[in-house]
Amino acid sequence: MENTEWKKILIPYEHAVEELKVKFKSIRNELRTIGEYSPIEFVTGRVKKVSSIIEKARKLDVSHEEIPDKIEDIAGIRIMCQFVEDIYTVVDYIRDRDGEDLEVVLEKDYINNYKDSGYRSYHVVIKYPIHTALGPKNILAEIQIRTLAMNFWAIIEHSLKYKYKQQIPPHINERLKKAADAAFKLDQEMSEIRHEIRQAQKFFEVRSNTVSSILQSIQSLYISGRTREANEFQERFYRLWEKGEMLELKLLDREIDKLIEKHEVYD
Repeated sequence: MENTEWKKILIPYEHAVEELKVKFKSIRNELRTIGEYSPIEFVTGRVKKVSSIIEKARKLDVSHEEIPDKIEDIAGIRIMCQFVEDIYTVVDYIRDRDGEDLEVVLEKDYINNYKDSGYRSYHVVIKYPIHTALGPKNILAEIQIRTLAMNFWAIIEHSLKYKYKQQIPPHINERLKKAADAAFKLDQEMSEIRHEIRQAQKFFEVRSNTVSSILQSIQSLYISGRTREANEFQERFYRLWEKGEMLELKLLDREIDKLIEKHEVYD
């Protein structure tokens, strides 16, 4: 098959990857904007390389004509989560959209039923509608949901498979399995203290947002020519920052906002 033909075939998959990335990133951003915890940490995506598609088709005895219907992961989305529990929350998000903007075709739970190699992840194969210049087209895409620890292990294993052409030596395979168990043990430990972790992350986020708000407000005072007030607030901010007084920082933020609102009313 000509290179130009492959490009034409893969264009819808490229569109699908970009659209799906935007959808899942939007879920993450919306939850964070309204102050809710997001189970989605990172979202990445890729279209399988032509050489990998051909290799997989040969391995599965799939003809060129059957590739769009039988190769499920030409378009791939990877969603990383902090905790194992988050994975199933994301799966529920996907199921909720079934019949709306996508169709769930197949689910594979490699967390409760992990592979012999130690590989853990949750795969959801979907059918996704794409509008192309030649008309609408439904394509298959695979969404992999896993923790950061699972993802780290999977990347290393994939690299070793590539190096050894799928034939990883037994002694390395054994060490990989032990590493997979250790990674999952880490995930389990993190799940045990996830409440404390999420509280700490929430505190850090609130603190960061408050500090950003104060500094932007002080900058607004400088720009509007209220240098004296800006200098006073800046000195108070630095004192509170050094002490780590979160409540006092919030009160300072409100005080500056009220001053700015008052001047905006009368200006």
